[in-house]
Amino acid sequence: MVKITDVARHAGVSPSTVSYALSGKRPISEETRQRVEDSIRELGYRPHAGARALASSRSNVLALVVPLRAGIHVPVVMQFAVSVVTAARRHDHDVLLLTQEEGEEGLRRVADSALVDALIVMDVQLHDARLPLLRGLDRPSVLIGFPAEPAGLTCIDLDFKAAGELCVEHLAGLGHRVIGLVGSPPEVYVRETGFAQRVVQGFTAAADRNGLSSSVHPCEADPAAARQVAEQLLRERPALTGVVVHNEPVLEPLIDAFEALGLRVPGDLSVTAICPDELAGRVRVPVTSIAIPAAEVGAGSVELLMKKLGGAPVPQATLLPPRLTVRASTQPRP
Repeated sequence: MVKITDVARHAGVSPSTVSYALSGKRPISEETRQRVEDSIRELGYRPHAGARALASSRSNVLALVVPLRAGIHVPVVMQFAVSVVTAARRHDHDVLLLTQEEGEEGLRRVADSALVDALIVMDVQLHDARLPLLRGLDRPSVLIGFPAEPAGLTCIDLDFKAAGELCVEHLAGLGHRVIGLVGSPPEVYVRETGFAQRVVQGFTAAADRNGLSSSVHPCEADPAAARQVAEQLLRERPALTGVVVHNEPVLEPLIDAFEALGLRVPGDLSVTAICPDELAGRVRVPVTSIAIPAAEVGAGSVELLMKKLGGAPVPQATLLPPRLTVRASTQPRP
């Protein structure tokens, strides 16, 4: 097993200098720090976790707070979690996954326990009760999502408002004049979850800007609900020719429901979605979509935290621009 003395000998420094490079307790030159880090990587040195924590007053553990509330699509959440864990390991950190709906009390208990060095918080609501605590914690945090008032916080996410707009602009550019948004489950809107609200804002703003007739329909995440929403849309808007879907589990059931009601996709109805690329590509009719950049957002949240832990400045807001991939589900209005 590689020891700290082996690293010191390889880097041409004293063992205490290697310790300072690991703990940050004393300043050393950037050149020396880089030499030590190169030797650590080359030799595969791994400091003992307990000793490292005692030396640096850090646990090298990040908390990922993702309450599994009603209406959350767990497979997509897990994509974010895997990305966070993978990125954290590159920085020699582990991740503590917190899935209980404990709100402010749960966050405070974890922060006060010294179990973690920093927190990544998901499922952010517009008026999230956890925000005052996060602003006052002595540990850094990053939110995956944006509240209504993000001042004093560090937030990263896909620009969901721009994503809603881009889907509408695509349909408008193809000549569609009557469109609908099949959105997240109702409870997601009741909680005022930020990403869902912003898709609606972008969808509505772009529809109004282009003079389109539009409506928004929350949908439970099951095939029966998809059928009911399809029937309601056609009953209320018989001239419907375009749909935006922001609800991963009902994407394919919704296409099946419209076709059972006599509308071929894309011959009679163009469908776009905001969902993971792999889902959009494997639907029976591959769907024009805006990808959920889970890997990029998860890794980005960890990079922001590492900079904050190191005392470096970071931007308060990081919004990833949406990218639309055109597939077989959209075409010009018939």
